[in-house]
Amino acid sequence: MTKLSVNINKIATLRNSRGGNNPDVVKSAVDVQLFGADGVTVHPRPDERHIRYEDVRQIKKIITTEFNIEGNCTEQKFVDLVLENKPDQVTLVPDAGGQLTSDHGWDTIRNKDYLRDMIGVFKKAGIRVSIFVDPVIEMVEGAANTGTDRIELYTEAYARSFAAGDKQLAIAPYLAAASKARELGLGLNAGHDLDLQNLRFFKQHIPWLDEVSIGHALICDAIYLGLENTVQLYKRQLQ
Repeated sequence: MTKLSVNINKIATLRNSRGGNNPDVVKSAVDVQLFGADGVTVHPRPDERHIRYEDVRQIKKIITTEFNIEGNCTEQKFVDLVLENKPDQVTLVPDAGGQLTSDHGWDTIRNKDYLRDMIGVFKKAGIRVSIFVDPVIEMVEGAANTGTDRIELYTEAYARSFAAGDKQLAIAPYLAAASKARELGLGLNAGHDLDLQNLRFFKQHIPWLDEVSIGHALICDAIYLGLENTVQLYKRQLQ
């Protein structure tokens, strides 16, 4: 079964736009679990422009499903936060400072030694590690040499090609990368711009997918469809 982890960053963005605590980010984490999500994802950034570090601590106290913390391990503050809260999974993303959103995966060849060291730190603490990679065979092979448990395929290019109408062109590099990951014994996650239009096709072609992390599209859909209904609709795409 492919798990759905709901990224609640956009709920935090809405809260932060007015100050106060509406919507309540911690309650949102509770609710998406009650509505059927298999996990909750947060991606705290150094400027805390959406998820705040204190949000992470409060969510850790109440979470009953899987907890996934994404971020850039070059930030010591992020590393300390992860080790303090010990989520089920940490997803390492090579974001630059001030970056609007994640837009590329790790160069797992050039950064092999660094990633191996950092992955070792998290695994020693009992935390499953996933690293963000582009759908490139060499990057998947490089990931296998870092000691990571999983990779997360960066799916923006898939979503863009799918929307342009060429589904086979969209899925081909992802199927190749996913197949190589399975061959090498790596777990497989995916995320970025997956939505109700393209998710089922992705899952059908890569049925061994472990987890998808979806935030922006799901929260946008929830404005029109309601959060509970939207979580269930995304779950159905993965069946």
